[in-house]
Amino acid sequence: MNEQPSYYTTPQYLPPPPPPPALGGPSRDRRSTPGGRVVLGTAALSAVLASLTTFGLATSLQPAPAATVSNPPPTSNAQTAATTPLPAVEGDLTQMVASATQSVVTITSQIGGNSNAPSFFNIPATGVGSGIIVSADGLILTNNHVVEGAQSLKVTLADGSDVSATVVKTDPTHDLAVIRANKTGLTPATLGDSDQIKVGQTAIAIGSPLGEFTETVTKGIVSALDRSITVQDEQTGRPVQMSGLMQTDAAINPGNSGGPLLNAAGEVGRE
Repeated sequence: MNEQPSYYTTPQYLPPPPPPPALGGPSRDRRSTPGGRVVLGTAALSAVLASLTTFGLATSLQPAPAATVSNPPPTSNAQTAATTPLPAVEGDLTQMVASATQSVVTITSQIGGNSNAPSFFNIPATGVGSGIIVSADGLILTNNHVVEGAQSLKVTLADGSDVSATVVKTDPTHDLAVIRANKTGLTPATLGDSDQIKVGQTAIAIGSPLGEFTETVTKGIVSALDRSITVQDEQTGRPVQMSGLMQTDAAINPGNSGGPLLNAAGEVGRE
């Protein structure tokens, strides 16, 4: 014989009290349990934007007053996924890239071909690189090796138009050069602070790989900072030590030289 909890025990020398008045008609959802209790039910309500679960109303049919227990709703994997905040996701970069490409140019340099000294070996050579507009009056930043030894320069703007350019200043030690295009009203790039660059940040390269695929965009991360490498000077063949470089895994090919490396906000690093 199953014994009920002490607070439901009726003394043997007293007759059992009458049952409590009925609160309503019989419920279709009631089910008897071995302990003499009835579960009134579990209700689940799902909405488009939220879900609520009501679980657990237990009422005893013993003479004692009905006991009501409220338990927290069980947590499922789906509910956990729905209520757990998602990590920050990088926004769409298409508009930023569309704006940044207006400041990227293709630079074509003419090397050799001196008509005053005709020779079989004096064949004109063409080099192609990229550059970034830094002022509306035509100043463009690029790599020194893009313009080194050039007898003439041509700049192709984002709209496809070509303008001539001249060298303003070169810095072979840091492989930098500033040229000026014969055009005003250009769109300068947004300059950021290179001191704020962190390893792991987004890195976006824009340029003209192989001198043919203009305005090519590639994406990677900043892999390391303050790298040093030894490269060979294309003109003299001598080794050149370069330091203070930023390493990235964004795809870069010949022709990308001189093009910008941007962060997710479209800013070009500036010392």
